[in-house]
Amino acid sequence: MAEVKAGGQLSEAAQSELLDLCEDQFAQLEKLQNEIILCEQDSCETPLEQSVNRLMATESELKQWLTVEPKLLAQNPEILFQAGKEEMLKLCSELEMVVSCYEAKRDKLRESKELEQKWLEEKKDVLIAASDHVERLQMEKEKLSEYSVLQDTKAKIQKMKVYQERLMESLGDILEKHVPLPQNESSASKKKKNIAHEIHEDLISLNEILEVLMNKVLNTPHDPYVTIDDTFWPPYVEMLLRYGIAVRHQENNFKIRLETFF
Repeated sequence: MAEVKAGGQLSEAAQSELLDLCEDQFAQLEKLQNEIILCEQDSCETPLEQSVNRLMATESELKQWLTVEPKLLAQNPEILFQAGKEEMLKLCSELEMVVSCYEAKRDKLRESKELEQKWLEEKKDVLIAASDHVERLQMEKEKLSEYSVLQDTKAKIQKMKVYQERLMESLGDILEKHVPLPQNESSASKKKKNIAHEIHEDLISLNEILEVLMNKVLNTPHDPYVTIDDTFWPPYVEMLLRYGIAVRHQENNFKIRLETFF
């Protein structure tokens, strides 16, 4: 945009006419100013009354100016053209500044928008990845939970089996050492003691008697009693009853069961 150059573009006649108009307007303005000064000196009103009067005068003048049609200060087309040209150039310069500011603001907003969109896309990707990771972890947790419970249960069962086997082996060793199976006496001794019967050959050990009683309790807890037959050596049965390891049936003395220890 070309800058406006003061003077040099008007003819001498136009410049002279413009200066005369300026002098007339300045003289009129000076006259009005002198009248205002004289009125203020002669006034005896209070400051409040002066303010009210000035407000009323200003409103009246405003109404009067609203009813008056604007008039041109000069009739010379050359002066009017130059004044309009300068005003248009000034307005164009201001508009260019406004456009430049809005373009800079627009570019900044566009850059901010691109950054926000990029940030939003990144957050969406992160959210999708996090959701997939959470879902995968949840599935793994469910599988691991079921698998770990199953493995833990198996390990406990195996541990209890090993512990039971050790207990049974220890019990068998103790019973075999301290409570062996009864042996048939020699014929000479039997004749000497006049014993008429021999020990039954199918007698089971005390360890086997206890195993039968325990299996009966575990397999049929509603009917834990075992019927005493010839394979049960009476001294063993009597020892179990005497030491509270087994109890007889209340109605049938030939049935016993393992005592409840819990």
